[in-house]
Amino acid sequence: MSSTKVIGYFSQRSCTELYCDGEALVVAGSHATMKRMLSIAGVAEPNVYSIKKARFGDVAAGLERGGAYAFDEEAYRRFVPLAKAQGTPCADYDFSPSAPDDIKLVTISLR
Repeated sequence: MSSTKVIGYFSQRSCTELYCDGEALVVAGSHATMKRMLSIAGVAEPNVYSIKKARFGDVAAGLERGGAYAFDEEAYRRFVPLAKAQGTPCADYDFSPSAPDDIKLVTISLR
């Protein structure tokens, strides 16, 4: 079932404090990439964040409720086919980095 497929990982400090880019919850394609993102962002205490699996069904439900998500390339590649199969419009996005260690994000929202 596509709703239980893991498309990436998100970071949570508490039940109300998540790692976001602006208002969009960041979803990275791997646990290691999420740790790297926290490091690049200069998070003072990255060890207080729990890295959890982001499942397609949870992301789709969040989008329906008006949430926004910022995906890296790996997570976006997993998300797009499932979203398109469900009828959610998704555009192609150029993830070419502008710098060697750069991680580009694409933000999706149904608003």
